[in-house]
Amino acid sequence: MNKARFRDPNLLVTGDWLAAHLDDPGLRVFDCTTYLVYATGDDAPYDVVSGRADYDAGHIPSSGFLDLQGELSDNTSPFRFTMPAAERLAETFGQCGIGDDTRVVLYSRKTMQWATRVWWMLRAVGFDNVAILDGGWDKWQADGRPQSTAPDTYGPAQLTPRPRPELFVDKDGVLAAIGDDGSTIINALAPDLHSGANPRYGRPGRIPGSVNVPAAALLDPDTMELPTPEAAARAFASVDVVPEKRALVYCGGGIAATLDAYLLHQLGHDNIAVYDNSMSEWANDPSLPIETD
Repeated sequence: MNKARFRDPNLLVTGDWLAAHLDDPGLRVFDCTTYLVYATGDDAPYDVVSGRADYDAGHIPSSGFLDLQGELSDNTSPFRFTMPAAERLAETFGQCGIGDDTRVVLYSRKTMQWATRVWWMLRAVGFDNVAILDGGWDKWQADGRPQSTAPDTYGPAQLTPRPRPELFVDKDGVLAAIGDDGSTIINALAPDLHSGANPRYGRPGRIPGSVNVPAAALLDPDTMELPTPEAAARAFASVDVVPEKRALVYCGGGIAATLDAYLLHQLGHDNIAVYDNSMSEWANDPSLPIETD
């Protein structure tokens, strides 16, 4: 068996690299943080809180802020974080300073999944010159690197949309994949949500036949760094996720799923789709099958 490796080292940068390149004129750095405040006793599994206040209190110098729910999601959708039309999203990214000739680095706080969500969305509109800061804000701060409280924005740019609709899948596509030998359905949620012990999203349980690779378990809990290629490969191989099969990844609302998708892409998987509305939609549609332990 060949040693596992990440296919593109340019998709992941270290704090050392970023510190050395912050003054590059074509570089655009963004804090992508959002927080989920988990609710009980109402119809919503969580409240969405922008990370803007923490950005204002201190961020990587020259970095801007991307408000995922506020400006990068389809807010006409009944679900949180729904992907907008690619053309409209490309226009919004352009207004934030991301253009065809820019290099982008994304980071987030407490978890890497907010950065990987924006990374996946950029890929979905056809923009590939984008990387994740390994460890995000947590490691940057722990390493004692410089911070700024100045509000930083970039001038508008032109981002040409080249949509890749195959990077997302809807409920009908997931339903068709159940029992399909050419597909693997992967749940990026925590084990208690996968098993059905936790009913946070509505009907407890998982999409039938799906395997569990929790996104949170893939990160170093202290540094928020991503796993080594070998550790990532072991996590997916342990539940028989192989590159030859199409990978359909879901979670609660299409966020944690992108961390799994990022690692699968880096491990050489070429046929990956994220179920955008995930269990927020699936668990609340009684016509869709569900299973528990």
